[in-house]
Amino acid sequence: MGRFYSIPELLIARAVWRADSRTVVFTNGCYDLLHPGHIRLLEQARSLGDVLILALNSDASVARMKGPSRPIIPQEERAELAAALAAVDAVVLFDEDTPRELIAQVLPDILVKGADWSHFIAGREEVEAAGGRVLTLPLEAGHSSSRLIDELLRRGSQ
Repeated sequence: MGRFYSIPELLIARAVWRADSRTVVFTNGCYDLLHPGHIRLLEQARSLGDVLILALNSDASVARMKGPSRPIIPQEERAELAAALAAVDAVVLFDEDTPRELIAQVLPDILVKGADWSHFIAGREEVEAAGGRVLTLPLEAGHSSSRLIDELLRRGSQ
């Protein structure tokens, strides 16, 4: 089970993990409605290293990206759910539209995103410049938070 970190706490932990030669994997997203696709991606990401950091978009960041009706689940609850997952070692919130600034501070050994983001991975340049790797992982077909929300809304209007 992981824990929630502030950004300053995460940077201190990252320094410890680096000193211990632990491979740090980083991924990010909204994780508004947790579904099996999220779990499987996180498990795959965690298998690539010793520590998995999951950076979650803050509520304000999600609303800017997805619209004023999102997120469905508030950031504190999304962070609590994510930290309870066996694959996740560290959870941190970021308020920007992308985690580029946070990634540049953390400089993970491996940056992971789902294959749907292969066209743009924030932080790619920073991680690669520091000698890290950037990987895309295949998505679990049929799983999407936006699709789940649309289906719930459709059912509610019947």
